[in-house]
Amino acid sequence: MAVASTSPLSAKPATAPSPPAPGSGLLALGVRRAPATAAWRRLRVEAIRTQRTEVPVEESAPARDAAAAAPLDGNGAGADGSVVPSSDDSWVVKLEQSFNIFATDSVIMVLKGVYGDRYYARFFALETIARVPYFAFISVLHLYATFGWWRRADYIKVHFAQSWNEFHHLLIMEELGGDSLWFDCFLARFMAFFYYFMTVAMYMLSPRMAYHFSECVERHAYSTYDEFLKLHEEELKRLPAPEAALNYYMNEDLYLFDEFQASRTPGSRRPKIDNLYDVFVNIREDEAEHCKTMKTCQTHGNLRSPHSTPNCLEDDTECVIPENDCEGIVDCVKKSLTK
Repeated sequence: MAVASTSPLSAKPATAPSPPAPGSGLLALGVRRAPATAAWRRLRVEAIRTQRTEVPVEESAPARDAAAAAPLDGNGAGADGSVVPSSDDSWVVKLEQSFNIFATDSVIMVLKGVYGDRYYARFFALETIARVPYFAFISVLHLYATFGWWRRADYIKVHFAQSWNEFHHLLIMEELGGDSLWFDCFLARFMAFFYYFMTVAMYMLSPRMAYHFSECVERHAYSTYDEFLKLHEEELKRLPAPEAALNYYMNEDLYLFDEFQASRTPGSRRPKIDNLYDVFVNIREDEAEHCKTMKTCQTHGNLRSPHSTPNCLEDDTECVIPENDCEGIVDCVKKSLTK
């Protein structure tokens, strides 16, 4: 009698025996590819690989270096193993960050308790939630622009690129079977629904707090994928890359891929995709870049699109922040009381 796989990497319930995936008896990807489409995709990816040369990783511009996040260690945290605090030591910032860390830890406990070793289902939930803040940021920024309060195209541009990146992470998890169970989809989308409105309110109250919360979430995502790669490296290297990953990472047009990495020079990072392990390595590195960008955003007006002109003129309203410019309700109240 055939026995269904009990590997912790299996995303779908073992209701019936299924043929093993090529190159591995542990993980079934659940990918359905037409032979002609798969062959065409392989040829296209190989052509892109041959066109790409090894691109050296360039250092960020000096202005971005000053705002970049502290290096991530293997656990996705700062060198001391904790979330790097803001340079502002006021009690407001400490209160904001304490709440964010507590809320993030609480959500992590829930996800670990519900999903356990069902990695792909957990990743599906994580990516469903992870793209919500960027949509919330864009919503509020569009509202401000509509009222003529605050118009900064770079913020909308970078946050859209971040949302686009997380969206493709979600497509990859869906192709791997992370959305197989109705309950997993319901829980992830239920949490994302309320997370959106919470982020909108938080962003209007204090953008610094909202960005720090997202930094905490991205650090957890980095840590989660890093742990997963260390536990299942050999198995993942024997499995093929999902179609969604090839479509995104091996695309000829990587403008939006460069756009969300605000601490890098455009073109300094080009993914290599040979197997499923490479896919998760790139997803992990994406989360690290999101974390750096969120750290940069915590300094008001510090975010610049990687494709923007590096030198700003003194009268350029996109580069110069008015003295009375507020970054949120808390900041506006604080400035009004200190005048």
